[in-house]
Amino acid sequence: MGSKFDPPRLKGFNPQRPWPLSKNFARSPLSPRASWKGFLKIAELSVPVGLYAAASTSERIVLHTINRSTGNRVRREFVDAETGEAVDRDDQVKGYEVTKGEYVSIEPDEIAAVMPQGDKTLTISAFVDLADVDDLYFDKPYYLGPSDRGAEETFALVREGMRAAKVAAVAEAVLFRRARAVLIRPLDKQLAASTLNYDYEVRSAEQAFSDVPGKKITGEMLDLAVHIIKSRQGAFDPRAFKDRYEDALAELVKLKLEGKAIPKRAPPSEPTVNLMQALRESAAAGARNQPSSEVKAKKKTGPGAPAKAKPVAPRRKAG
Repeated sequence: MGSKFDPPRLKGFNPQRPWPLSKNFARSPLSPRASWKGFLKIAELSVPVGLYAAASTSERIVLHTINRSTGNRVRREFVDAETGEAVDRDDQVKGYEVTKGEYVSIEPDEIAAVMPQGDKTLTISAFVDLADVDDLYFDKPYYLGPSDRGAEETFALVREGMRAAKVAAVAEAVLFRRARAVLIRPLDKQLAASTLNYDYEVRSAEQAFSDVPGKKITGEMLDLAVHIIKSRQGAFDPRAFKDRYEDALAELVKLKLEGKAIPKRAPPSEPTVNLMQALRESAAAGARNQPSSEVKAKKKTGPGAPAKAKPVAPRRKAG
């Protein structure tokens, strides 16, 4: 898979033009660089491991802020909110607002003195059933792998032991200057690790939906909703989702560089106000879009109809 600016999206472009190409390590043949290296510890067993970011925004198109009249990049400058004068970097410190406009300043060395001491160790505190972990607590995904060849056997032992027991591990470590909880689970030949939000960071459902009234839906309206859902049922495939914003932005940049006019957006269609009408229209649209073979199969019912062959499950490739 290539960059956003690879053909055919930018077919006919001058290849010598300095495009701001970037590569996601997941799509690069080069080995990724670990974001963190340390040890995975279970009781007295330690395994040297590396933590690798599983998601990246490096391939997104970056728009810089420039001066419209000169075309030059602009830079940010911190100024005093009261005097309007620029503040040198050495004079900038963090501060906690006690009351409106009143701050207690905190020096960098004071912050460092109270921060948890990192020992480069992911210490597993418990093994849990993954189904018991609410995904609202998932923060950022990583891959976890052995950081040297001598650790591959021990790492495989931990991975396969967790796989056989059908459990995930909860570990704690100081990552990127913060104490973090991490959920670790087997994934193919490696382990997947997700940093977790703390309980105080996750809003309760009661708090989020306190103003939402509880309504019971029955009858034809519920039947139509279930019909629409079933007619659109499928398998989760992340490759089917397209980043329409990035695609549109790439097309916009291409048109600007080619000196072409920007097409006008079509006016949005008026939404259907009547809920029942919207459900019926959605159900009718689903029936129209249904493959003709499925419609014919439904019509041939009864004792004279041929038996429907059972679909053969697709085989997954090993590896």
